[in-house]
Amino acid sequence: MAEWVEACAVEDVDEEDVIRFDHGGRTFAIYRSPDDAFFATDGFCTHEKAHLADGLVMDDIIECPKHNGRFNYKTGQAKGAPVCVNLKTYPVKVEAGKVMIDIG
Repeated sequence: MAEWVEACAVEDVDEEDVIRFDHGGRTFAIYRSPDDAFFATDGFCTHEKAHLADGLVMDDIIECPKHNGRFNYKTGQAKGAPVCVNLKTYPVKVEAGKVMIDIG
């Protein structure tokens, strides 16, 4: 069942960047791609539990700040060692200038 929550305003996320969003004891990462689309994943690296919002975004990739593990933030796919477990992704929509994610 869908549970849409407001994560941030569109202007809170720069192009090709990531921000942290905490809700209900969970941490998420909200991304804005170069083509102005928004994406959401779990907020911690699956390998060392570092905050992905502190990482580097390049193209479709988020690089973990702790050990340089890389994930495709659009699909959650782990892109090689040291990470081997994919990130969970969440549906995203934009309504009235707000980025909403389905955490349900």
